[in-house]
Amino acid sequence: MILGLETTIYSGGFPPESQTQALAIAHDTDPRVSVYRWSAGFGTKYSDPASALGTDCNGVDFSSDNTALALASAQTPFIHAYQWSNSDGFGSKYSNPATLPPANGLDVHFSPDGAYILLGHTSSPFISAYPWSAGFGAKYANPASLPSSQGRGAAVSPSSADVAVSTVSTPFQAVYPWSSGFGVRYSNPATLPTGAGNGIGFSPDGLDVAIAHNISPRVSVYPWTTGVGFGAKYSNPATLPVSDAFGISFTPDSLTIAVSHGTTPFISVYPWATGVGFGAKYANPATTPTNTGLRAAFGIAGSALAVVHATTPFVTVYPWSAGGFGAKYANPATLPPDTSRSADFNQ
Repeated sequence: MILGLETTIYSGGFPPESQTQALAIAHDTDPRVSVYRWSAGFGTKYSDPASALGTDCNGVDFSSDNTALALASAQTPFIHAYQWSNSDGFGSKYSNPATLPPANGLDVHFSPDGAYILLGHTSSPFISAYPWSAGFGAKYANPASLPSSQGRGAAVSPSSADVAVSTVSTPFQAVYPWSSGFGVRYSNPATLPTGAGNGIGFSPDGLDVAIAHNISPRVSVYPWTTGVGFGAKYSNPATLPVSDAFGISFTPDSLTIAVSHGTTPFISVYPWATGVGFGAKYANPATTPTNTGLRAAFGIAGSALAVVHATTPFVTVYPWSAGGFGAKYANPATLPPDTSRSADFNQ
């Protein structure tokens, strides 16, 4: 089973990518998470967290204020959070939530407003949420209408007013309004995704929602309106992803969408226009990732695109511009040790 399928969403007010940031990679073996300094290329790896995770990590996400790093993992407690700073790296691990998720954590996201944290997981209720304020608060009540099956992808809208989970059985997604808890689930789109939802994400302008799935056309995108829900599905791209899609990522300006997938070239990227849809697929990178693209993440300013995958070097990063892929960045000096399942750039 492919785990750790998620989408990174950013909006507005970010520093240029030439400033030092961090790139976090969640992976299968110790230390389970590797974080690198990033400034137009890999810098040195940060020291590992003092409190070991002890289990595969499937998802990773920085808080919007860069003070915390959350991880979704395959064994109890299924969700972890650490203090974080770009200058010093990992701080102390936050106490586990009082009420743990019930099973494998697959995808984790802080809300952009920093008020809560969302986890998709493998067993009922398939999605769990906690207040966040320098630590976990008491778990929110489950939604009245649960997702249909395991939450492989999770996402929060840029306004923090909606939350979404992609699922492996029909209708392959569930989206809820959010106001200090789950609201009444939105109606399903008129045209459902065609297969298991492996990843889901809102565009950074909040006007569209995209689902990566395992049956052609493998990506489905819909207009989105908070308080209303799904609009009519956009037309499929003229050149489809070639195999099962696992992850979705938009550039911060919402003008580009990347789909990571199971066979070569492992990543497909398209121009995107709200209200119009997909443009002509960008040319593949000269050096493709080495294996299944489990996740794609654009850097904060949209000038880098990271793809994580199952064979060495386990992460591949490219310069990105309106012209498409640049020449692959050199690998980090210290590689992730095993299959990498999720990535996140911070500010």
